[in-house]
Amino acid sequence: MTSIFQLTLFALILFSFVLVVGVPVVFALPNGWTENKRFVLSGLGVWLLLVFAVGILNSFVV
Repeated sequence: MTSIFQLTLFALILFSFVLVVGVPVVFALPNGWTENKRFVLSGLGVWLLLVFAVGILNSFVV
């Protein structure tokens, strides 16, 4: 169970870094929000899923 928690936490950290870099780039493009709205919103959904997964898995590890 610990290894699943660690992999999920690593995925959360990696995906957070991707969003921190990617979202400002999307907003800096001339038509960034209108063309990439799906990218930003689906990224937010995956990030929230990972946050809840880490929280749930943390209760089993500790």
